[in-house]
Amino acid sequence: MARAATRYVCQSCGAVSSRWQGQCGDCAAWNTIQAEAAPVVTAFAAKHSLGSGGRKFAMASLADEVALPQRLSTGIGELDRALGGVAGGEAGGVGGLVPGSVVLIGGDPGIGKSTLLLQAAGRMARDGHAVAYVSGEEAADQVRLRARRLGLARADVALASETSVRDILTTLAAGPPPALLVIDSIQTMHSDTLEGAPGTVSQVRASAQELIRYAKTSGCALILVGHVTKDGQLAGPRVLEHMVDTVLYFEGERSHQYRILRPVKNRFGGTDEIGVFAMGAEGLEEVSNPSSLFLTDRDAAVTGAVVFPAMEGTRPVLCEIQALVVRVPSGATPRRAVVGWDSGRLSMLLAVLEARCGLGFGNHEVYLNVAGGLKVSDPAADLAVAAALISALTDRPVPHDAVAFGEVALSGELRTAGLASLRLKEAAKLGFTRALVPASTAAGGAIRTTGFKTLGALVDHLVPDKG
Repeated sequence: MARAATRYVCQSCGAVSSRWQGQCGDCAAWNTIQAEAAPVVTAFAAKHSLGSGGRKFAMASLADEVALPQRLSTGIGELDRALGGVAGGEAGGVGGLVPGSVVLIGGDPGIGKSTLLLQAAGRMARDGHAVAYVSGEEAADQVRLRARRLGLARADVALASETSVRDILTTLAAGPPPALLVIDSIQTMHSDTLEGAPGTVSQVRASAQELIRYAKTSGCALILVGHVTKDGQLAGPRVLEHMVDTVLYFEGERSHQYRILRPVKNRFGGTDEIGVFAMGAEGLEEVSNPSSLFLTDRDAAVTGAVVFPAMEGTRPVLCEIQALVVRVPSGATPRRAVVGWDSGRLSMLLAVLEARCGLGFGNHEVYLNVAGGLKVSDPAADLAVAAALISALTDRPVPHDAVAFGEVALSGELRTAGLASLRLKEAAKLGFTRALVPASTAAGGAIRTTGFKTLGALVDHLVPDKG
């Protein structure tokens, strides 16, 4: 006979326990454990052996020929770039959605996820594709008002405000499958096969599984919007990210106009491309030249400011590294504040500057910022950060027409960075005439390069009368 029970599930990591506790033993999160109805287990299911009675299926060979997936453009070039296919040459070099694929997009509240997807849905509908947009967070009239502000009032998008997965799938099954289905958001969906409120681990898992099954069997491209936690991670069970084909994060500060769409998982493309947008009066606008967002317009050099050509996938993006060094009274503990870069790497770089170059930062507070709110993870930023710190400490500005890039070793040696030619080409295109680089970097053609073997040589170049 069926036996009902209660289990306690962590809403952060999905761990299951037999009793309630204040802190999850697996992820150490507090007040995330909720009671849920346990799955019904019958006596037959408990005794059934999986070793027999199954269906025999045919195995395929890894060497079999397979065609590249044909992609469906969303009408937004930066979104297509983030989805993949642009650099790989698939479908004629055009990126976009793969039919039957599932995309999960997450981001902070108000960052523009719904705006981006509504713009993509409207443009695909204008191109003649069937598009369905299901919102579980807003009424249909609210979505229509946003579409009117975005200039999409006449787009032929099938719109619904619904949270029942059974009703959604029944409605979609009554006609031909759409080319694109948007679910906003997966945390609001509810499956009546399970008990529990929407947003719980079991509900998110079950709802996503049914929607993904529909996408795979019908060939419909499915986009799921996901909530994020206060730490910026996608809320709900981690298995949700394993179930989908592509995971995108929509990054940016609401105080800044720019937004970055960054893939962290992509079964049909790479994860080294980004899409850059600017929030305007009529929604999100594509930024074809991202460097213009992160550079400060000036005609003269400023102390502590260095331009760094970062690589975001195959695209070079010039940004400004800003440093401020402030002397503190004797006995006070100096602060180290970093925005947009790794604080641990800053500590390492300060140690190298002190041990290998004789520059003392022990009695100085150090503040480092990447202008525009961009987050830089490129290790080639070491040289630009070091130049900014040297400039701020010695009050000697770096020439405003120069860029700097290269990796710094713990020995103080400088190592060349990848894709140096693309970095130099982008810098020359934007009017920079010189570059501070490791000595092993090849010459940059239109831009004059000054090479250094060690970090100490860079200090001697920037501060010729040091000591």
